[in-house]
Amino acid sequence: MKTRLAVKVVPGSSRSCLAGWLGDTLKLRVAAPPERGKANAAVEALLDEALSLPSGSARVVAGQSSPRKTVEVSGLTDAEVRERLSAAQTQNGGGRR
Repeated sequence: MKTRLAVKVVPGSSRSCLAGWLGDTLKLRVAAPPERGKANAAVEALLDEALSLPSGSARVVAGQSSPRKTVEVSGLTDAEVRERLSAAQTQNGGGRR
């Protein structure tokens, strides 16, 4: 099973974290700069960790050079993705919902 997730990324942040929800879009801050795919790799790694999934389970499938991206998550339903992200955000003191 695969779930698609709309993401807005703020690259070059002081730290990588889940920054909250903007409607149906997840806002992420990543420390990596927006060059040569570094921010995309950081997005994938951050989501893999936040969702407690093996490396490579989350991958950017659209918006590679844009702050607005579509990420495909393998192995979880939409409800499971939202539940795990909400739990991870609460645990890490993330941003607004």
